[in-house]
Amino acid sequence: MLFDFTYNEIEYNSKSFYSEKSSRFVSYAFKVNNVSDVKLRLQNIRKLEKSANHYCYAYVLKHDQSDFRMNDDGEPSSTAGKQIYNVIKKFNLTNIIVIVVRYFGGTKLGISGLIRCYRSCATLAINNSKIINKKIIDLIEINFKIEHINSVMKIIKNENLKIKEQKISTTSKIILETPRKKVDEILEKLNSNHKLEANIL
Repeated sequence: MLFDFTYNEIEYNSKSFYSEKSSRFVSYAFKVNNVSDVKLRLQNIRKLEKSANHYCYAYVLKHDQSDFRMNDDGEPSSTAGKQIYNVIKKFNLTNIIVIVVRYFGGTKLGISGLIRCYRSCATLAINNSKIINKKIIDLIEINFKIEHINSVMKIIKNENLKIKEQKISTTSKIILETPRKKVDEILEKLNSNHKLEANIL
């Protein structure tokens, strides 16, 4: 799968404009982490662009792009939301919502015209940001007795791993952040030491 080890996001939010036959389009690309973020962005744009006729959008969430939705908001079916979604997919992006707002100028654009406008305006918004590639980070939990802490710390240091959480006592626990690409390798090293117990969270 494309997103086994890495994924693409926009680095910062962006905005763009597009016009055709007196219709004016304003597009926004926002970084989002969950559906609550999506709803908040939509609410804010509806308030900001309160005179607009349509608020069309698509969003994609999660590393594997499995959580997504598109909305035509009254435009003919598949002329707006689907076009925005296709642009997001073209750039292989996730954790993003693109909203394209339309102010109707009095002249109908037709199906092909609407498709072109929504696709173009969404593309402009993404082009006005910067796409960054990020590693997927998984969490590994290690459980061990305090007398084995040196073994644990040696592996952490050698593999340059980041400790997210730790509880050091008679029975200790450390949670590590590990790039997905290295998870199997790290688990094998940890579990090959029979004094340690390591699992992916």
